Amino acid sequence: MEQVCDFVGQAAQEAGLGDLAAGRCQLAVDEACTNIIEHGYEGEDRGTIELTCDPHDGELVITIQDHAKFFDPNQVPLPNLNVTLDELKVGGLGLHFMRQVMDAVEFTYQDGGNRLVLVKHR
Repeated sequence: MEQVCDFVGQAAQEAGLGDLAAGRCQLAVDEACTNIIEHGYEGEDRGTIELTCDPHDGELVITIQDHAKFFDPNQVPLPNLNVTLDELKVGGLGLHFMRQVMDAVEFTYQDGGNRLVLVKHR
């Protein structure tokens, strides 16, 4: 994941994003890839994750493609954030974090794979 985060950070810099926006992109990609590994590939080395970054002036478009089982983000329950830290369950916040830190989060399933497009503007 360190190489992935470095790659995303470099692309964010090429897009002209600041450190805060770059860090948010890295967080979103880390959460997405972790979810793919843990849930899509069930924690096993069962498939690949393809990551592309398309930097534009003031915008970064990140595409993550996998060939894991179908993922429907609408089936993920909203986290209950009205609890104390001690009551908060481990897990279940990745999708929430992605939606909070990115300007666009779009999931599609086509040709036997999941595609996630993340967009961050300056």
